[in-house]
Amino acid sequence: MYGFVKVASAVPQVRVADVKYNVEQIVSMMMEADNNGVSIVVFPELSMTGSTCADLFRQQLLLREVEAQLNSIRQMSLTLSVTTIVGAPVMHNGALYNCAIVIQEGRIAGVVPKTSLPLDSQSRWFASGAALPANAECKLCGNTVPFGTNLLFTTSDFTFAVEVGSDLFSPLPTSVLHTVSGAEIIFNLSAEAEVLGSYENLKQRIIHHSQQCSCAYIYASAGYGESTQDAVLPGYAFVAEAGELLSEGKRFAMSQQLVMCEVDVELLRHKRLKMPVPVMSSLLQVAYRSIPVDECCVAEFSPVLSRTVSASPFVPTGVDVNQWCEDAVNIQSEGLAKRIAHTHASTVVLGISGGLDSTLALLVCVRAFDKLGLDRRNIWGITMPGFGTSGRTHSNALSLMKQLGISVREVSIAMAVTQHFLDIQHDHNSHDVVYENSQARERTQILMDIANQQSGMVVGTGDLSELALGWATYNGDHMSMYGVNASIPKTMMRLIVKHLAVTSDNAEIKRVLLDIVDTPISPELIPTDSQGEIAQKTEDLVGPYELHDFFIYHTLCNGFSPSKIFYLAKQAFAQPSQYSEAYDEATIHKWLTVFCRRFFNQQFKRSCMPDGPMVTPCSLSPRGAWAMPSDACSELWRDSALQAVDSL
Repeated sequence: MYGFVKVASAVPQVRVADVKYNVEQIVSMMMEADNNGVSIVVFPELSMTGSTCADLFRQQLLLREVEAQLNSIRQMSLTLSVTTIVGAPVMHNGALYNCAIVIQEGRIAGVVPKTSLPLDSQSRWFASGAALPANAECKLCGNTVPFGTNLLFTTSDFTFAVEVGSDLFSPLPTSVLHTVSGAEIIFNLSAEAEVLGSYENLKQRIIHHSQQCSCAYIYASAGYGESTQDAVLPGYAFVAEAGELLSEGKRFAMSQQLVMCEVDVELLRHKRLKMPVPVMSSLLQVAYRSIPVDECCVAEFSPVLSRTVSASPFVPTGVDVNQWCEDAVNIQSEGLAKRIAHTHASTVVLGISGGLDSTLALLVCVRAFDKLGLDRRNIWGITMPGFGTSGRTHSNALSLMKQLGISVREVSIAMAVTQHFLDIQHDHNSHDVVYENSQARERTQILMDIANQQSGMVVGTGDLSELALGWATYNGDHMSMYGVNASIPKTMMRLIVKHLAVTSDNAEIKRVLLDIVDTPISPELIPTDSQGEIAQKTEDLVGPYELHDFFIYHTLCNGFSPSKIFYLAKQAFAQPSQYSEAYDEATIHKWLTVFCRRFFNQQFKRSCMPDGPMVTPCSLSPRGAWAMPSDACSELWRDSALQAVDSL
């Protein structure tokens, strides 16, 4: 369900050349994997014999025992749903091959030989599978089975392929051809010896390869028990998916390991839809054979994933958050600097409210001007108090502008908007959409006109979250000459401003920025309460931005359905995290339905949004990042959201 396939990397205890013992360990781990709902489990290279048998690989006694014990694995698989991939030496036409053997429900589905053989070791005993004919078959356990590197194993739900060991490190890994030919999951059986630095190099290679091929990559390497003579084998186990390491085993473990995790085939397919399709396989004239694998290899769906679902997907796991925030601001300021230089604008103008969005936009303007060597006094910060402006935000806006050394101008909108209400015969006491949007449009008019006065341009402050929800006034704060925050969600905005606060050398700037981070998010269009505090809180009206940013990421970046997003959100927000609160199912579902409705209904605003730098992987720019008809029907998505609770 939802495209998840549970896979496992198995590192068994091995006795070199003791095939019967090794198969007992393999069978035991097959049963454990099956009991845990694993669809496919992969064992290390030459796991039936041990990878360090050396010249013993030429012993007919060993090879006969391999085939006999392979029958034991095959017969055991009749009682299990899990598909098993084991490593073993296989004789074919007088040559010996280092092979991966795919076994499922009592049959050997296919045999994949290794192609890239290290010159100083395995080429002494094994032949390369690179020269095999496209339709090669071999005799194994009394049956004729497909044999070659051009095998794709297919189910009704996904396609997988296999490569062996150092094939990953060849100039053209076989897995590249597998993935461009349709494989979504790659399994690698390996026997990697440990030397200093090899662990990090291998891990990064696997992560990068899974990203490059938009695939899931499951790696199992020989471990304790196979170390002998000059080689120490640490037992690597990795599960990577599209550039992210989902799970890994413990190196140098003295006992067997079964590293299990779900991979998301639906996510991989979405990523491939957004990538140019290579024609490498056709250029190299690789003719692939599709090997059907019974549907029962798809595991029972578990309502709880073993993999972690981040409540803050815009913040990558394992990154230096401070550097990540710096990179974001540098992208924003670099884009703005280019626009200023290209248009020969002598000034920039932006509205400063004392809220998160305008604060980050101002800091970006300051950095852009500093990059260009321009006088900060040519940044015009306009504060435009209205009916809902609080003393807290107004004070923070003025203090921040003063400390940054920009030009400050205050233009109250109260009289102009009041006159406008009289002109259009609107009741000043009716705090409806007219009351709110009139203020937003008046502020934009002021900014545009002052920009004309100063021979400059208006810098927009609206963020990705507001654009996705349509939480912007059309032809009001919706409009500018360049929107520096357009690709940054609200939750990321908080993180960046907080980073800029704690790294500031100015104590007053630090104090103000931290207070802005703690201020409730509000457009401040409704009058304050009797104590002068903010009465209109955005998250009370449209929902928590933590949830909406989660919805936005998985809708735009991953193309997930609302029902799948709901399923993931329940796990992500079950407990509070570093960047989010916990939310119950009813709350998540309520705001998911709101998101689906608003996202579709507000596309017309995004169809004419200003230019702005693409900082995160998500952007709603109509100039290529997000192409969506303004009048698209939303029923399919809204129904998915409404049915999400019942889907499980």
